[in-house]
Amino acid sequence: MAEQNKSELKVIFLTVFLYLVGFGIIIPLLPILSREVGASPFEIGLLLSVYSIAQFLFAPFWGRLSDRYGRRPILVLCLGLEVFSYLLFAFARSVEILIVARALAGFFGASLSTANAAISDVTAEHSRSKGMALIGAAFGLGFIVGPALGGGLSIIGRSISDAPFFASTFTLCAVAALNFATFIFAYFKFGETNKNLVSGGAKPDSKVSAQLLRTRILGMVEVLKRPVVGPLVFVFFLASAGMSCMEATLALFVADRFGWGLKEVSLGFVYIGVLATFNQGFLVRRLLPLYGEKKLLRIGTILMALSFTFIGLSSNLWILALAMTLLPFGQSLTNPAILGSVSLLSPANEQGKALGSTQSFASLGRIIGPAVGGWAYGSLSQTSPYFISGFLLFAGAWVVYQLGQGIPSTAKAKEA
Repeated sequence: MAEQNKSELKVIFLTVFLYLVGFGIIIPLLPILSREVGASPFEIGLLLSVYSIAQFLFAPFWGRLSDRYGRRPILVLCLGLEVFSYLLFAFARSVEILIVARALAGFFGASLSTANAAISDVTAEHSRSKGMALIGAAFGLGFIVGPALGGGLSIIGRSISDAPFFASTFTLCAVAALNFATFIFAYFKFGETNKNLVSGGAKPDSKVSAQLLRTRILGMVEVLKRPVVGPLVFVFFLASAGMSCMEATLALFVADRFGWGLKEVSLGFVYIGVLATFNQGFLVRRLLPLYGEKKLLRIGTILMALSFTFIGLSSNLWILALAMTLLPFGQSLTNPAILGSVSLLSPANEQGKALGSTQSFASLGRIIGPAVGGWAYGSLSQTSPYFISGFLLFAGAWVVYQLGQGIPSTAKAKEA
């Protein structure tokens, strides 16, 4: 059974990795492409927000479907349909079409929440947070390969043709092709992990269009009322809002302050990805048995808060480099500890629902964060988004300390 679980974890890891390579290509490219079609900083923020608006509305729906019908059919379906959203994005020539394309990508973007639920299916309690760290390692690797591949494809595209938008279209078509390859891989290799399809799965709502938002809000209120889980989900929201506030404007910031282009921005994301991969694939998986979720979460939120603040203070590249070094350490400690704790504190037959709701709070943060960041960058100052992000994470650190012994230290208790 242990060997089977290890095999399933490898397939989940590879599926998420391939998906995030495509996503990693998009992140540094999107603000630059948006500027090419005439988007303002606030419109760039909205463009990033709309993806998360769709995820906020529909991720819990997909999560409940995966509880009822299985992780595999939902994951495979969404991966296949996302291909079309990337093709639409590749040939968009206006802000409006870009928004439609990102909304569709968000609607079908159930892949990550479904993968999180699959991790909970195949891991024991004492290794749950380590399993979530594996997803984080896939994130890190995706953000190494993705931006590097995106920068390389953009250079190749420019060498083929200097026509307007050709390089970005060439790069985004490659993303669509990669997403299709991920779909094929998942179709043949991803096996069903949910063993509670009949007896434990929650029946999905039939009146999706009218009741979805109401159901989602009621579910979020229910989660917030749960002891420990509610505050942890709120911290996850703050971390997501702060991170996305920064991400929405970082490419603009380094371009305006330091004269960076797509090549330099891509390499910057590669650097973050290298550190994130090391942290979550190696460091965190060894720190968890020594210190447990609680201590790592405390340290992680503080490091994230400091990293955002240092970006705002970066009058030179050395300070920016310090901030970009602290950031992946903080995020690598924070996210797996929160996701693992929420999973451990939730019933076995509600893993998809609980983690889907947690991801919806993250999506809510990614709705608010980019819009606030874009508005602040264009209306207040170039540095204001990062001080806002720092404040949010310092608030999150305070909540974590207030929870005290309520946060699990299951990894330490079982493996130390």
